[in-house]
Amino acid sequence: MQPTSPLFRRLRRLALTTKMVNSGFYKGTGSGSMGRHTKHGGYVIDRRKVRTYVVPEGLQNFKLTPFVTKNMEPLKGDFEGDPKGGLSGVRYLDKWKRENGTD
Repeated sequence: MQPTSPLFRRLRRLALTTKMVNSGFYKGTGSGSMGRHTKHGGYVIDRRKVRTYVVPEGLQNFKLTPFVTKNMEPLKGDFEGDPKGGLSGVRYLDKWKRENGTD
């Protein structure tokens, strides 16, 4: 039994998997190799294959900025007097009781 023509067109648009083709097909991840394996189980990196990214000149004066501000100061918690700091279970339970009440 064959799928109908419209259904078959929709099936062809799906991603190709290794189960859809003959043996010997390896899809891979698109990462590429950066070296080769040795016969002793090691790996030798070939510097010619390593990707290098060149930063354009004048990037400091570029007008577009990232979505994250550069002027934010780090936030610090209020954990004075607690030896475990933010990992204290007692502090968590006290906060939960204040917000939710006791049973």
